[in-house]
Amino acid sequence: MKTTIIERIEDKLYQNRYLVDTGRPHITVRPHLSPSPSLLALTKICPAKCYELNEIGQVAIVSDGCLECGTCRVLCEASGDIKWNYPRGGFGVLFKFG
Repeated sequence: MKTTIIERIEDKLYQNRYLVDTGRPHITVRPHLSPSPSLLALTKICPAKCYELNEIGQVAIVSDGCLECGTCRVLCEASGDIKWNYPRGGFGVLFKFG
């Protein structure tokens, strides 16, 4: 009998470590009254779930768990919805397996 093991993405993300650069996030969201379709899409497609709608309907980011994959940069940087920089040296995600 073959056993199937199902792994959740949260279990895999738990293996990564982060060195947070307090007070200097590497991603910021442009102030907005209502989010653009691209910003709304980030709440669904960010693999680390860094983007969410806040209580007043704006997209906010908590970049502490960011994987630095560039998904948000590709989708929103050209439009000016976000400002994205690499974290300072020594800060950001520390991948355990690679």
